[in-house]
This record gives sequence, structure tokens and C-alpha cells, in this order.
Amino acid sequence: MKKWLFTVLATGLLLVAACSEGEAPASRFDTIIKGGMVYDGLGGAPVLADVGIKGDRIAKIGDLSHAEADSIIDAKGKAVSPGFINMLSWAVTSLLHDGRALSDVQQGVTLEVFGEGVSMGPLDAEGIKYWSEDPYRDQTYTVTWDTLGGYLEHLEAKGVSPNVASFVGATTIRSNHLGGDNRAPTPAELALMKADVAEAMQEGALGLGSSLIYAPAFYAKTGELIALAKVAAQYDGMYISHMRSEGNQLMEALEELITIAREAGLPAEVYHLKAAGKANWSKMDQVIKRIENARAEGLKITADMYTYQAGATGLDAAMPPWVQEGTYDDWAERLRDPEIRARVKKEMQTPTDDWENLMLASGPDGMLLAGFQNPDLRHLVGKRLSEVATERGQDPEDTAMDLVIEDGSRVGTIYFLMSKENMARQAVLPWLSFGSDGAALDPVLDKPFGNPHPRAYGNFVRVLGLFVREQKLMPLEEAIRKLTHLPATNLKIRDRGSLQVGNYADVVVFDPKTVSDHATFEAPHALATGVSDVFINGGHVINKGVHTGLTPGRVVRGPGWRGWTSDSKARASQ
Repeated sequence: MKKWLFTVLATGLLLVAACSEGEAPASRFDTIIKGGMVYDGLGGAPVLADVGIKGDRIAKIGDLSHAEADSIIDAKGKAVSPGFINMLSWAVTSLLHDGRALSDVQQGVTLEVFGEGVSMGPLDAEGIKYWSEDPYRDQTYTVTWDTLGGYLEHLEAKGVSPNVASFVGATTIRSNHLGGDNRAPTPAELALMKADVAEAMQEGALGLGSSLIYAPAFYAKTGELIALAKVAAQYDGMYISHMRSEGNQLMEALEELITIAREAGLPAEVYHLKAAGKANWSKMDQVIKRIENARAEGLKITADMYTYQAGATGLDAAMPPWVQEGTYDDWAERLRDPEIRARVKKEMQTPTDDWENLMLASGPDGMLLAGFQNPDLRHLVGKRLSEVATERGQDPEDTAMDLVIEDGSRVGTIYFLMSKENMARQAVLPWLSFGSDGAALDPVLDKPFGNPHPRAYGNFVRVLGLFVREQKLMPLEEAIRKLTHLPATNLKIRDRGSLQVGNYADVVVFDPKTVSDHATFEAPHALATGVSDVFINGGHVINKGVHTGLTPGRVVRGPGWRGWTSDSKARASQ
């Protein structure tokens, strides 16, 4: 009996000793990411540690040398960080036809944030018709939702790899009640618009998003935006904006954003911060100073950016907003009228502070044609507007108008607008995060339909490879903070954006020495390399650099969410 007792006690002491050196043998995880340099996302120095994942959560960070797991990931020599947040994603339709979000997830993106002015709900009959087809991909969709929450839930139910979230679009709200009219809403219409914002916030919208250089968003006055933003503020949301100008009226546009934040009482963010056009590059000093003064005043003003010198939009950004009032058909019909066309051409050639003219900011040589829905025009992809104009024996303005008519669309266009020096200055700002302003693509599936901006394939790894490793603009821990914890905090997202026990297991493993982008403006369909593993809600989505096909993405909702889903709302109305 004594001998048996001594054996038991001795065994117990050995077990205690084992536990003091590492994890007890009884501990088991679904996955252990072993031996990597762990960056928590908060900006502190990394630590050599293991990360244990159970289910959809981070269960342990530390020495797990004595623990067991179904899967062991060797992260020796690599960085382990929280998943990256894409503050400006246009994967709203690309996720409908391909839920893998390959070009983004391959870079470590685990959350796509939508809503730059336009959102996938609330939708009226025209909105449902609009989103039921994608003419650029010759593809149609069955739109089964009419609310923003319904769209996000549709993605989750369909199956998507990344998590998804969205702002409610001020343009979408306006279009539902005013169409494309260039006028102020009536009091009754404004009341309905505010009710739409409230409903979207209760469904989990992150706040109110606007894109004010485009018609019909351009027609909204500051007071209208303040009224809608006040509703978002009631649900602890934020205001985020592609400002009314990024060029000649940059400072005035920034002042409008700050005014909206102050009057509505909510945080505000500048979408893709830039000084557009060489004549405006010197304004970046003033912009930074004005934002920092507003922050010192107590206003929560932040910004995001993409990591390229060119932006991408349409030829509508080269034409005055008045000619675009109403529908596309109204716009195209006006461009066919010789008198109106002559007026439009003159305004396209004349410097002005009344609207944002990206043709003057970049010049026709700086306009790269990127996407057409008319197959007969797709041979022009990759050519400059100036080249096509010369081939046609026209002025660039006439060519731009003709292409809009011939294509039946605004024509996807890349504009070269920014300076490298300003990009470097912006990248290190402590209150600036990153967004691609692009879709999430697959080179095989999407190459036939044109050349997108390379930011769809390389925006986030350029932060790690170009800004950190090559240009040494900031330490890696700061870059990771700006890709993870900073945007999560700005968006008031809980349990994501940092590697902490109990948080969702959105985790990226990458090699800081090799992580690189390969997409160019001439050949954009090239996936990034250097990210070996990506976990989303604990699901192993990228394994040794290859997408596994898993679709564990979920809806991430804002602080105003009232627990509503499309199903629960339908039951409540019965």
C-alpha cells in the first residue's frame, strides 16, 4: 500500500513539473501554430510563442510544447499576426460568384468592409434590378434580399471565406427616395431616409458611408448628410466618406467632413486619403495638420489609403455631374445631343472648383482604360485614353463621351494622380489604416473581363513588403497594428483585430523576408506570395500558400446591432 501511494505521489510530482515547463499533456487544440514571432496587433514588440486554436477562438498563447493538436503549423522564422482588415472593399459582387475572395485572402485579409456610398441594401425595385446582373462579367444573380442585413446574411449562408461587414450607403438611401434627381429631399422624404439609416444600423451597419464626387451623391448638401449621420450616431456608428474633392477643393471637402463629424457627434474617416493631381500635391501638409488639429479638439477623425499612385473609377469622374442626372440612359442621351455635348466638352477642358474633374488632374495620358462590358470594346483594355483618341482621330473628351455611349456604362478607368512622397508620408500616420478599394478576384476567372487595378491583388502585402521591408517607413509591429487593431477599434468591432485569448481565431502566418506583391498595371492578375497560412474563425483557409476552399466567413456587425436578422424581422412582421 505504501509503495503504491509513493508511486502515485511521484507520478503526480512529475506531472506538476511537466505543467510548469509547458502545457499539460491533457491539453488539446484543434490547431497549434508553433514557434512563430507573435505580433498581437497592439503595436508592441513580438514574442516567440505558440498559438493554440480551439473551435473558432484563440485558446492559448505561450509555450504549447507539451500540448497536442489535430494540426501543427510550423511558423519558425515567420510572423504570426491578427487577420488584416480591408477598410474599403468592393467585393460585393465578386463574392456572389466566388466566395473564396482569393486575391484578398491570399494576402491575409480576413474581413471585407463594404459601403463606399453605395451599399447592397436597403434596396428598392430599381436597386434589386441593378444588382441582379453584372454586365462586366456577363453574369446574373438572384437577389433574394432587400435589406443590408439580408445581403450580409445571404453571403454567410452561401459561404464566403472572409468575414463581411458594411456601412449603409448614403447614395443608396438617397436613390431609393429621390432617384437620380438633383434636388434636396422634402421633409417627408428626409424622414424616410433617416428611417432607412436607423433600420440598417439596427441590422448591424457600421455607420454611414458617402461618395460625394459622383452623381447622384454629389447633389446631397451638407445638411442632408448631417441629418443622416445623426441617426448613425444614435447607434454609436461612424461616418466615412469619399470626400467631395480630393483635388482643387481638397481642404474645403475635408472641412465638410469635419463639420459633419462635429455637428452629428460621431467619428469620421476619410476614404483613400490623397491629394489628387500634381497641382494639389503640396496640400498634403495642410491636410495632415487640419486632421491632427481636429483630433486635438477631441474629434475622432481617421483615414485610410491604398498603396498605389493611381486610383480607379469610371469616365463619369471626367464629366460634370449635371449631365449625369437621372439614369445612365438619360446621361447617354444627353451626350448624343450636339449642343449638350459641346457644353460638356468645354467643361471637361476648363479648370473648375465646382466639381471634381479627374481628366484634368491626371491628363488623358494618365488615364488607363481598364474594363468594358461591351465585348467589342475589350480590345481597348490596357490602352491610355490618349492612345485611343489618337487612333480615332478625336480629342480625348470626345473619345471619353463616345466610349460611355458605346459601352453602355461609365467605363472602368485607372487615373494616375498621386505622388510617391505623399504616399510615404501618409503611410506612417498613426491614425491611418488601409483599404484596397477593389474587388476580391481570381486570376483564372477574372482575367477574361479586363484589367483591374493591381490593388485588388497586392494592396496589403505592399504594406509589409514595400513600406516596411524595402522602404523601411515603419517597424513591422506598427504596420500590423495599422492593418488590424486600428481599424477594428475605429469600427468598434469586438473580439477581432488582435491576438488575444478569447478573440476569434482570425490569424495570418507570413514570411516578412519574402512577402511580396506581383500585380502590375500592365499585368494585374497575379496573386501575392509570402503568406503561408490564414485562419478565419478557426478555419484553415490558406494552407501552405494554397486556398483550401473553406468558407468560414461570418457577418461582423456594428455596435448598433439590435439582434435583428432577416428571418427574425420577417417573423416579427407576421
